[in-house]
Amino acid sequence: MSRHRFLFAAIATVALLVLVPAQTSVAAGAPQTSALGTTAGCGKTPTLRSGPQSITTSGKNRNFILRIPDNYVSTTAYRLIFGFHWNGGTANDVDGGGTSGYPWSYYGLRALSNNTAIFVAPQGFNNGWANSGGEDVTFVDDMIRRIEADLCVDTSQRFAMGFSYGAGMSYSLACSRATVFRAVAVYSGGQLSGCSGGGDPIAYIGLHGLRDPVLNISTGRSLRDRFVRNNGCTSQNPPEPAQGSLTHVVTYYSGCREGYPVAWAAFDAGHTPGPVDGKPGDYEPGENSWTRPVVWDFFTRLGGGPSQPPGSALKGGGSGRCLDAGASPVQIWDCNAQPNQQWTATSAGELRVSGGKCLDVNGAGNADGTAVIVWDCNGQNNQKWTLTSAGELRVYGTKCLDVSSAGTANGTKVQIWTCHGGTNQQWARS
Repeated sequence: MSRHRFLFAAIATVALLVLVPAQTSVAAGAPQTSALGTTAGCGKTPTLRSGPQSITTSGKNRNFILRIPDNYVSTTAYRLIFGFHWNGGTANDVDGGGTSGYPWSYYGLRALSNNTAIFVAPQGFNNGWANSGGEDVTFVDDMIRRIEADLCVDTSQRFAMGFSYGAGMSYSLACSRATVFRAVAVYSGGQLSGCSGGGDPIAYIGLHGLRDPVLNISTGRSLRDRFVRNNGCTSQNPPEPAQGSLTHVVTYYSGCREGYPVAWAAFDAGHTPGPVDGKPGDYEPGENSWTRPVVWDFFTRLGGGPSQPPGSALKGGGSGRCLDAGASPVQIWDCNAQPNQQWTATSAGELRVSGGKCLDVNGAGNADGTAVIVWDCNGQNNQKWTLTSAGELRVYGTKCLDVSSAGTANGTKVQIWTCHGGTNQQWARS
């Protein structure tokens, strides 16, 4: 279906939907999640393939489209991103990108991901997301179980996004599955698929047009404000562009709980997921829209995916012992496969250990001998490490993770030191 056709269908029918609230009861048994958890599919030879899939859920046959990275590696934990279609749209429209093709597939995020994410396009009943009795949320639960039993997913990096009715479905998941999904992107949405629960924090970005004739921008503001409250953000009236400016304004709220940002993107256009600055219409090619990089940046700021699954130890070249977070500063100890020796490298350059803490240069110091500890992950440069081909773990570009005085005994502390190629600065995954 062309983008012209999907917008016409949305305009013609969503106005009716807002008059009929969805039932909000949700079936029990949501997939479990934990920081940097990985799935049963990690390390397995997958049986799932990219393309159409079917599943029985709530006693009904449902369909979805799956896109697995071209270079999929079963020992890498990937982001999992759901893209929900609009009213009258289809899973094929989301997956295929409409008349724009691949550059607009999954609202443009598939191309930007560069094979670092698994994508899912579910098909709604009657091309919509009424979520009667919570059946569409249960459908999502069951898809997650099917996919994660076969593929390697970082369970802290699940995302949902959608336009119009699909935005309503994404909002419903933010309400009822805030502990399952890391973030949602709500393009021109309304409360169309219910909001069971709705009291937990989740990272949230809302995008809405000032001149939306289908779902007024006040509706989008109301959805946003629920998560401004849930996430503990400072209440404000974020700036929005003037009508006639044909521009957009993106605001990140201040004061939000760490890890739970809220962003608001208002634009001078109508009911569309792909507005283009300087263009007056709602039917511009999606690949030209600023929404693609804005949403992708919002998701990827949250860290993770793809990463090495937990369970990878870092063994010192000089000592044969493992990097161990059982004490502060961090030390070396006999390798024992315990959680405090399981380090996960994220795409943000972090080394995360059990409990979601990051390997951190104490006080962001740069001097030789500065202790290395574990600390809450914060995205700063003193938590960004690079494992080089020489086996060095570099931070700040020139400093290396170093075993103090080239010691080899259990409990020897680690620090940073100017890189010199010694065996006490060499590390290997084990």
